[in-house]
Amino acid sequence: MSRDKESKEPVSFFEFWPGWLFYTPIVAWWIALGIRYRDFGMPTAANPKITTGGLCCESKSAILDMAGDVARTAIAPYVVLDTDTDDLARAESALAAAGISLPVVVKPDIGCNGTGVKLTATKEALAEALAAFPRGVRLVIQRLIPWEHEAGLFYIRHANDRQGRITSVTYKDIPALTGDGRSTVDELLAADPRTRLVPQIYRPRLASRLNDILPEGEHLPLVFTGNHCKGSVFRNGAADITPELVTAVDRIMQDIPEFHFGRVDLKFRSVEALRQGKDFEIIEINGVGSEATHIWDARTTLREAYAAQFHHYGEAFRIGAENRKRGWKSTRLFRGIRLWREQRRLMRSYPLND
Repeated sequence: MSRDKESKEPVSFFEFWPGWLFYTPIVAWWIALGIRYRDFGMPTAANPKITTGGLCCESKSAILDMAGDVARTAIAPYVVLDTDTDDLARAESALAAAGISLPVVVKPDIGCNGTGVKLTATKEALAEALAAFPRGVRLVIQRLIPWEHEAGLFYIRHANDRQGRITSVTYKDIPALTGDGRSTVDELLAADPRTRLVPQIYRPRLASRLNDILPEGEHLPLVFTGNHCKGSVFRNGAADITPELVTAVDRIMQDIPEFHFGRVDLKFRSVEALRQGKDFEIIEINGVGSEATHIWDARTTLREAYAAQFHHYGEAFRIGAENRKRGWKSTRLFRGIRLWREQRRLMRSYPLND
């Protein structure tokens, strides 16, 4: 299927392959690049001031904390809280000091794929969300961005380049069921052309509502987090990469020391405003562990998806090698494995995301 031809299928044939199957060629490509550059961890030097370059176990808040005055104005305000005792009182005090009011988004400081992300609109919901995490876990509590549109922009800048570039834009749509006054949520899931193919993604989150009958015309969003593996629908927005957008994003990213490679997740008012580089706010910034998520657009072919993955990881190795020549070091293999295991351990302890 060509890129310009509208897909008549609700998902691409590889969109929900097991991770081991889809990523095996990419792992092989990584190994080949590691042999070529004589360092399997070379990409971790692409963002040398971030733990593992953002490959794993990096702190979301530590990345945002590096923002200078320019970048800080584009990031949704947040506070950090370590779970312990009196979490709600401490959270309310920190939010008040930062001028942040409900609703807020609670998420683990170390994690990925939206695991553990909770939307809290009330004091009671905030207390419940905080209590759902194990003790001693660092959380980020961030003001909810009011704009409904969400996108992921992949940004790359080589060390000697005056300006970076945006290599991918992905729009993230939240799927929703629409009630007919007769069918249960479970029946609506089974009837929808997309959700019926991947019920395992949506059913656990809706377990308490599967037998509910939605009134006619009522909409039920199926997920809050804009993550593909959690059920969001991704669309390729490459056509909306404009010089104005590149300039606006580059100005922000160059205000984060030694950031060269990764994805910026943000919310925005409208596509027209985003094209002009206006009216958007950053949720988080991800390093070399992120990917150009436009590959999960149902219109993307498998060949195009792998071409995008190979290109981006090739760039990560090249930038890491450039930074090594500038005196930066990559993460050693065994330390990287230890940190990856620690991240996996933490993620298993987090509650189900919204």
